[in-house]
Amino acid sequence: MSRQNPIVRTFCTTREAAEMLGVSLRTAQLWSESGLLEAWKTSGGHRRISRQSIERLLSGPGSDLPVRADPEFLATESTDAPLSNAFSVMVVEDDPVLRRLYEFNLRLWPMQPEVLIASDGYEALVLLGLKHPDMLIADLQMPGLDGFRMLRTIQGAPELAGMKIVVVSGLDPEEIEQRGSVAAGIPILPKPIPFDQLATIAGQVLAERNAARNQRKEA
Repeated sequence: MSRQNPIVRTFCTTREAAEMLGVSLRTAQLWSESGLLEAWKTSGGHRRISRQSIERLLSGPGSDLPVRADPEFLATESTDAPLSNAFSVMVVEDDPVLRRLYEFNLRLWPMQPEVLIASDGYEALVLLGLKHPDMLIADLQMPGLDGFRMLRTIQGAPELAGMKIVVVSGLDPEEIEQRGSVAAGIPILPKPIPFDQLATIAGQVLAERNAARNQRKEA
């Protein structure tokens, strides 16, 4: 009797995808909802994720990050106290010259922030799933997943609710409104990049974060 070759599934569940990627279940859900992972639902309402899209993500942006580097794991396993208390800023910008400009200027800020760089909305969602920055600076007009769709995806993630979002865009207000606008309360600053204004906002965010931590200590 000849042996039958085992059937290799081309898809997996959300929980299996999270384990393969080393992220939390919620992060895997966020990535599938945004389109970062190719996903669909069965007739019974269960989400299935393409293994090929998982493999692409593992070999793409963020693949050099350590296994199990999701925020929940870092919060419980990290022993590097200074890093856990560091002020972090993520910049999402597709222009390589502007990315270098951001990196240079932000590292000169008094709080010496940890700077995370993403070149488009997809890469940003990968990094956001691995790390929760204190502040996000985002362009709107980008290839692939643009800033408009990226921000809508982020606003649907409760675990990112405390992150300060600032838009820096070369689009004029009318163009932004025509393309769907952004949520109320998100500052929209014009290009060229207003580094002084961004530094002021970052200082306010840091002061609020420290005040909240002090209140928790006193409670």
